[in-house]
Amino acid sequence: METLYIEASSIECSEERREISGKIVPLGTGEIGHTNLGAYTFAANSIEIADPSKIKLLSQHDLKKPIGRMTAAETRADGIYATFKLSRSSGGNDALIMAQEGLVTGLSIGAEILASKPSKDGHTVVSSARLKEVSLVTVPAFASSEILEIAAEEVIPVEENPQTESETAVENTPETVAAPVEAAAVEAARPTVTAMYYTNPRLNLNVTAGEYAKAQINAARGDADARDLVAALQVATVAENTGMVPPTYLKDVIGIIDSSRPFIDSIERAALPASGMKIFTPKLGTQATVALTAEGAEFSSTDTTVTFQEDTVVKFAGAGKLDLELVDRSDPSFLDLYLRELAASYAQKTDAYAAQIAAEAAAGSSSSTIYKAIALGISDSYGVMRQTPNNLLVATTGGEDGIDFAGLLGAVDGSNRPLFAAAAPQNAAGLITQGSTNGSVAGLNLVVDANYTGDNGNAKHALVYPTMAMRFHESGTLQIRANVVANGQLEIGIYGYVAVVNRYPAAFRKLNVA
Repeated sequence: METLYIEASSIECSEERREISGKIVPLGTGEIGHTNLGAYTFAANSIEIADPSKIKLLSQHDLKKPIGRMTAAETRADGIYATFKLSRSSGGNDALIMAQEGLVTGLSIGAEILASKPSKDGHTVVSSARLKEVSLVTVPAFASSEILEIAAEEVIPVEENPQTESETAVENTPETVAAPVEAAAVEAARPTVTAMYYTNPRLNLNVTAGEYAKAQINAARGDADARDLVAALQVATVAENTGMVPPTYLKDVIGIIDSSRPFIDSIERAALPASGMKIFTPKLGTQATVALTAEGAEFSSTDTTVTFQEDTVVKFAGAGKLDLELVDRSDPSFLDLYLRELAASYAQKTDAYAAQIAAEAAAGSSSSTIYKAIALGISDSYGVMRQTPNNLLVATTGGEDGIDFAGLLGAVDGSNRPLFAAAAPQNAAGLITQGSTNGSVAGLNLVVDANYTGDNGNAKHALVYPTMAMRFHESGTLQIRANVVANGQLEIGIYGYVAVVNRYPAAFRKLNVA
């Protein structure tokens, strides 16, 4: 299981009690957090805490830096609230001081995801997870996690050996021996002062991809402000997970990619394993059987075989060179635009890659009309997985035998009435929402994909399939590299790793009208 790190909450701390408390994660609110694995939300009651006393408080998700332990946890309507007792170690003291001074402003959970599914909006909804640890972090990622106030108890220091006229006089009296006892009593009776701290982040970390890239460039040239920004972002992310880029940057890029991959959004998605260039999935060969057996007869016996399906991890990358003058003398939004275009191309190519694998290995279902071909495809797909398919993939135009978005919109019955596109349909074949690509055909979700290029021969067959037939694995980040090269240009690039596991190829049915 991948461990997901998500920054969550505001904090309060008490120096006297050596405690830090706050909301560690929102539940059931729909608030999106941007994590090391992408955009996530947590459903209500989705996080399990078996034993709060065993949950450690870490610094920046570093297992080598424990600073406290959870003492209490409470699930409320908007999330989980927890209190932590800080250790009396130097690390615990540092954490308390940094919280008071506003250098760390949030709590972040590390959770093992047990069950989740992608949403229509492009993020992942977690329905079951197990809390592993909580960390004190630099800046929280959620909009609702701005720190409100930190209340700390502070004892006024007393000078050593204070000398006043009255005390000098006491020293010359016969009762001098009692003076230390009286001084101790006075010291114990001193009042405590409550100090209120209203803190804000020292740097604006909510930067765009272009601003971050420009900061990298300026930092390399010696700009102190740019170095501070890059360093702060590294503290908030790289310390949590080596190699990660800032979460604010991930939000900017990943959101664009997810919103433009219709086919990938219609199949299962999962994080890519942390290492290796191959994925091995157990696959049943010969299966065990049971047969009607007469009394006293030998049982049916079949040897079971299990093999492994091997799928390759591939890289998608793109880069370009920009003149220094263009970067230096333009707003950072130019870099944003360039990175968005790279990200859009990445989305289109990965989406087409996954759909092409499905189309190439798909089995055929052919009948005399479009609707009959779809109905046969549903039946044939069900026979493969014993699961009713729920998706129909079509290209915008150019589909084989006219089964594409344009063909479905134009399909009519013998009386020239629309089969699928009608505000008040006379036929029950389906309903495509006019003015959009949303709709259903024969009970299937319509997936209209402009990225779809068809199989290896570019034949754009419409595909009937269940979501579970294929799983798309993807690395959690796209990474940017900005380097000043010898000819005075900048090289900007993004890349990511993906793997397609076609679990049930024959459950994809390519449709033909014969």
